[in-house]
Amino acid sequence: MDFKKTNAEQSIVTRDIRRFDGETGNIYEAVSIMSKRANQISTEIKEELSGKLQEFSSHTDNLEEVFENREQIEISKHYEKLPKPTLISIQEFLEEKVYYRNPSKDPK
Repeated sequence: MDFKKTNAEQSIVTRDIRRFDGETGNIYEAVSIMSKRANQISTEIKEELSGKLQEFSSHTDNLEEVFENREQIEISKHYEKLPKPTLISIQEFLEEKVYYRNPSKDPK
């Protein structure tokens, strides 16, 4: 998933909770689905950021030899400007882009 191209809000907005339970029929199940998806997104973003910042790491650094790297700062700022994982997961859920299943409701 490309989180840079998401159309999720950048800040918190007031939402109509009746939109959340339309697909699942249960608001708590919908919140659980969005929460799990937010955790997945957060992990993916963290792994991607760590991978990009690993390129700048040096094994000889110690506390006295910390250098400011302009590229590293720009990468970090870019990731800070992305919408929060919870906002991305809410947007994906409302756009019906999240696949989920409930084993207790699935026919056997």
